[in-house]
Amino acid sequence: MNTLMIQDMLADPEWADVLTDEDKRALTPLFWMHIQPYGEVRLNMGRRLQLAAPAPTDPEPVPEPAAA
Repeated sequence: MNTLMIQDMLADPEWADVLTDEDKRALTPLFWMHIQPYGEVRLNMGRRLQLAAPAPTDPEPVPEPAAA
């Protein structure tokens, strides 16, 4: 999960000029502050997490006008 969140953030063009090479070298998926080691975690295994913006769908094709 952490790796996917970092990958999503690095793909965002807004971060391209913000992070230096040193910042990128320091990235690690091993952070754990958001994990509750003694709390209850409820998972919905029937639903995927929406980590990135949905991919745009192709617009409906426009029909060509009939020949007169």
